[in-house]
Amino acid sequence: MSRVLIVGAGLTGSLCACLLRRNMDNKVHIVVWDKARGSGGRMCTSRPPDSQCQSADIGAQYITATHEYAQSHHSLYTELVSAGVLRPLDCVVEGLRHQEGSQNYVAPLGMSSVVKHFLCESGADLFLEHHVTGLYRRGASWEVHRKHGASERFDSVILTMPVPQILQLQGDLPQLLSVQQREQLEAVMYSSRFALALFFPPGVDIKVPWAVRYYNNQGDNSECICYATVEHRKRGTEGHAPLGPTLVVHSSAPFGLQHLEEEKEEVEPVVLREVYRLLPNLPQPISIKCHKWRYSQVLTSVADCPGHMTVLERPLLVCSGDAFSHSNFDGCVESAVSVLAAFKAGSQLAT
Repeated sequence: MSRVLIVGAGLTGSLCACLLRRNMDNKVHIVVWDKARGSGGRMCTSRPPDSQCQSADIGAQYITATHEYAQSHHSLYTELVSAGVLRPLDCVVEGLRHQEGSQNYVAPLGMSSVVKHFLCESGADLFLEHHVTGLYRRGASWEVHRKHGASERFDSVILTMPVPQILQLQGDLPQLLSVQQREQLEAVMYSSRFALALFFPPGVDIKVPWAVRYYNNQGDNSECICYATVEHRKRGTEGHAPLGPTLVVHSSAPFGLQHLEEEKEEVEPVVLREVYRLLPNLPQPISIKCHKWRYSQVLTSVADCPGHMTVLERPLLVCSGDAFSHSNFDGCVESAVSVLAAFKAGSQLAT
């Protein structure tokens, strides 16, 4: 069996693993590495500090399917809804610029459950805290080095992490990239942002009339915060176990850019002051978590590389992810589908 390494346990990585398993079941042994302590990537769900508190989606908040994507990716949406991983977003949303014909979906168990579903379906061997540092070509295979631990060899490698992290890899990758490919990758731009999760004890009522609010669309004159949500209302789990509520806020893209080089510990009090300016009656939380998304949504994607970039066909090395499409669920699906096609083509070449 061909030994395949997928670097990144986010949405693209989990979809690549799942599609490879479903289309090449008896031909591949799939391994997934991620440098984080949990899967999900930018669809991660943060555990609460206390089991009595609601968890927090500190990355992606919900999924919007346009009419076209709802049709072209119908089977995946149907699968996730049937499995209870997704349900229609049914709550009070203020300031959302709704796209006609689109449907919003939320994950009742948190957005990371979407990634975990596809990883489970893939049957892949998942290894967390495996930070890849370099790729070295060894004949018909790749020797993959990581920050801590021994290197391992794989027949194919699929990279799904943000493009700047791909460009930082050591080994043979820099020499294998053509001048055009390097220029394409270096032109990719991301927005940056900070996410703040405020955890409250059971019995606390966050007295706001909404479940989700977009401040930048409401004329609230906040240069810092663009989005806020009360997790259990957004997910539609208000009638479940009486967990303490969690409020999540996201900073605006200009604010993230302005504070790009600052540590999250320095920025947290700035964001928190703005939260209480906007919501002066908000109770005091029992815990706060601040997360810095250095690479949030893709602003400028890789030109002329729809879905992926093949760096080498034999042994196969592919770069993929939302930077090769667009930053949402369907963009990651498109990237994973294109990787599958490249993998199939590479397998045919090998035979």
